[in-house]
Amino acid sequence: MRTSLDAEQVRRRLDRLSVVDEDRARRHPGAGSARQPVHTCYVPASAVDADVLRTWASTALDAFDEHLPDPAALGALLGMADPVAAAVHPRVREKLAGAPVEDLRIDFEDGYGSPGDEAEDADAERTAGIVAGWLRDGEQPLHFGLRVKSFDTPELRARSVRTLDVFLTALLRRWGSLPAGFVLTFPKVVDVAQVEVLVELLELFEQQLGLASGSLRFEIQVETTQSIVDGAGRLALPRFVEAGRRRVSGLHFGTYDYTASCGLTAAHQHLAHRSCDFARHVMQVSAAGTGIFLSDGSTNVLPVGDQVRHGWRNHYELVRRSLAHGFYQGWDLHPAQLVSRYAAAFAEFRESAPAQAERLAAYVGSGSGAVLDEPATARALATAFVRALDGGAIDAAEARELTTVDEAGLRALARL
Repeated sequence: MRTSLDAEQVRRRLDRLSVVDEDRARRHPGAGSARQPVHTCYVPASAVDADVLRTWASTALDAFDEHLPDPAALGALLGMADPVAAAVHPRVREKLAGAPVEDLRIDFEDGYGSPGDEAEDADAERTAGIVAGWLRDGEQPLHFGLRVKSFDTPELRARSVRTLDVFLTALLRRWGSLPAGFVLTFPKVVDVAQVEVLVELLELFEQQLGLASGSLRFEIQVETTQSIVDGAGRLALPRFVEAGRRRVSGLHFGTYDYTASCGLTAAHQHLAHRSCDFARHVMQVSAAGTGIFLSDGSTNVLPVGDQVRHGWRNHYELVRRSLAHGFYQGWDLHPAQLVSRYAAAFAEFRESAPAQAERLAAYVGSGSGAVLDEPATARALATAFVRALDGGAIDAAEARELTTVDEAGLRALARL
C-alpha cells in the first residue's frame, strides 16, 4: 500500500516521545496493590499506652451500643433507608468489635506540644516499646507511625529529628527491623527544601541503622497555602512529591491550619468550606496516577457528652462528602468518631452497590446495562468493591452474587 510519508522520518520523530513515556512511567506508576486505611487516628504521644487500641475500640463500641441499639436507630439518626441501615448496622458493630483502628499516628506535634527535651525523649523511647509490644502480640494496626514536629524553626527542626532518632533507635533495638506499615507524618511543609532535607536525613537514618534504602517513607501534611501554591505562583505539591524521591506515601489535608492560613475566622474553619475544596482538588491532581494515598482532614466537632448524636450527624455528613470527592481516608480525633466513620463508608457503598454491580457485570460480559463503560471506569467500579471487601462493608460471597465476579477477579480488575 502506498503512503506519503517516509517511514524513517516518521520513526525519528516518534522516537522523540520515548522520553515522555519514560518520564510518565517514573512520575505516574499507577496505583499500587497496598490497601489504604479508611482513617488515621491522631493520639498525643503522652496519651499513648499499651491499651490505646483496645481503649479506642471499646469506647466506640460502647457508644454505638448505647445510642444505636438497632438498625432503626441508626437509620433515624443518619437518614439511611431501612434496607441500607439493616445492612450497615451489623457490619459497623462487627468492625468496632474487631480491630477498628486501621491507622494510628503517635503525635509529637500540635496534639503533644513542647514538654521539654527530657520528657519528649522519654515519650519517644516509651512509645517505641509500646509499638514493639503490639508487633510481638500481633496487635498492630494496618499502618502506624509518628507525626514529628514541623521544620518551622531551628529549635523545632532539631527536636523533630531527635524524636525520630530516639524512637527508631529504641524500636529497632526492641524489634530488630523496621516493621511493615510504619510511616512518618511530616507536618506544615512550606517549601520544597524542607522535603529535600528530610529525605537526606532519612537516608542518613537508613545508613546508620542498617535499613534498606527507601524504606523510611512519609506523608506530607497539606496545612499551609504555601504547600498549594509556591512563591513563584507554581503548584507546590508536584515539586514536593518529586523531591520526596518515591518516599512520599500520602498527602494528608489539615483542616484548621489550612483554613487559618487562608485568613478564615473560626466560624468558617470547617471541612466543607470551598477553600478546602480547592486545596483538595490540587492534592488530587498532584497525586493522580502516582500511587500516593490521599487523606481528608478532621472535624473538631466531637460526639461526646450531650452532643454525641449531633457530633455523629456532623461527622457522617462530612465523611460522605469526602467520599463523594474521592477522598477515602480521613483523620479521626476521638474514638466515638469511628462509629460515624464506618457508618458513612459502609452506607456510601451499600447505596451505590446495586448500580455499580450492574455496570461491572455488563462490562465483564455477564450482564446487560444501559451504560457503556470504559476500562478506566470498570477499574474504578472494581476498586469500589475491593475497598468494601477490605473494610468490611461486604463479603466475598455477596460481592460475587452482585457482580458475577469472584474476589480474585475483582482485585485483578482493580489493578488493570
